[in-house]
Amino acid sequence: MTKLQGMEFWRQGLRGARLVLAPMVDQSELAWRLLSRRHGAQLCYTPMLHAQVFVRDVNYRKENLYTEVCPEDRPLIVQFCANDPEVFVQAALLAQDYCDAIDLNLGCPQMIAKRGHYGAFLQDEWELLKKMVQLAHEKLSVPITCKIRVFPEIEKTVEYAKLLEKAGCQLLTVHGRTKEQKGPLTGVASWEHIKAVRNAVNIPVFANGNIQYLCDVERCIQETGVHGVMSAEGNLHNPALFEGKNPAAWEMADEYLDLVHQYPCSLSFVRAHLFKLWHHTLQVYQELREDLAKAKTLEGIIAVNQALKCRCQEEIARRNGEVVATALPFPHWICQPYVRPPPKDVLKEDGGARGKRALEDEESGNTEQISKNKQKKKLRNPNKCYDPSLKPKYAKCDQCGNPKGNKCVFNLCRSCCKKQAFREMSDCAGHGLLFKTKYEKSAQFKSAQNIEGAEKALTESKLLQQPPEIKA
Repeated sequence: MTKLQGMEFWRQGLRGARLVLAPMVDQSELAWRLLSRRHGAQLCYTPMLHAQVFVRDVNYRKENLYTEVCPEDRPLIVQFCANDPEVFVQAALLAQDYCDAIDLNLGCPQMIAKRGHYGAFLQDEWELLKKMVQLAHEKLSVPITCKIRVFPEIEKTVEYAKLLEKAGCQLLTVHGRTKEQKGPLTGVASWEHIKAVRNAVNIPVFANGNIQYLCDVERCIQETGVHGVMSAEGNLHNPALFEGKNPAAWEMADEYLDLVHQYPCSLSFVRAHLFKLWHHTLQVYQELREDLAKAKTLEGIIAVNQALKCRCQEEIARRNGEVVATALPFPHWICQPYVRPPPKDVLKEDGGARGKRALEDEESGNTEQISKNKQKKKLRNPNKCYDPSLKPKYAKCDQCGNPKGNKCVFNLCRSCCKKQAFREMSDCAGHGLLFKTKYEKSAQFKSAQNIEGAEKALTESKLLQQPPEIKA
């Protein structure tokens, strides 16, 4: 069967999908995809999968793609992060029978992507990207697609998109933000960049960014001319976004939890989804936020969800139809977007400390933020410091530069102290190293053993020299 390409692939393979659920790390699992499809999503992506792990770990493959054969979950695009053409193609070959296309992630801006050298941190390595896309286009039986972030310059972004198209990319998703726009510095996505790419290439283009309501989808298509619109955070706060509805949070939460019973997933995924669905309500009922963060079982999460539902329904009954003015467009129990404050408005949050750091980082060019994983840990243990910039400074080891022991007699870290103490046969009470003491005890023990052995030998010698007893 001939592989579909370009517009034909979008019209037939993806059924002309215009409303698209974005690939989200640990957040676009099967249960959430099915929920989104039931409320208007026409195309879904899997969470970003790590190509190298996918190739070597059969359990990782089963958990993320081979969980259930679900006809309802199509069309589906599997997304991988990778930086090696051969590994990327190996992973794609293992996945291609379970999806309609393979996507290469070139848009992840997080610190983990920088450390792993993938996502948006590959966008300057055009020769490598060209090779990856070309090889996938040649080897796979399904089309290859890409999701990118823009450069500050429109011209460079257009050139980047054309390179990927020429290499064999059959559909391009353009997130209208640069890799530096994340966290408190997220800001507004540039539809102007997206429009320029759409006008420059001959393959389908999806837009990503600034989608909070269905009217934003329609406006984006009109302004940019794209073939479809992708939503990530907007969908997480309101899975019915593509229906143009704003249901009660408990309706979406109950439906999602029913799907989780049918299609189980990691408890951390479920907890994260409920944090998003109940985001505004959890600002009102802070004690339930703590309960949700500490829940260790699915039953515990369901109990918190039920408690939130009861609180909201009691509040509705108390209000008795009375309208209370708030900063939100709808009452807090209604699914609605969370709008990140602009960078300068972040100064008003958390006593200003987080905002000041964000602005200082922006001015100095350092935009690395605390990872999402550390943010979750911070929720569970708020007294512990997870921000490296706020951790106390330690005196350095004289030899290696690591933090030294406060009571070390050599002014060294434990590793260097251990080597030094062993060489000199010394003790360091600060690190609990007792080489000298143990050596002396060992020497005393050996000496005692030698004396005891000598006495025993002398006794045996005397016995041997005695004449044998004469029996009567």
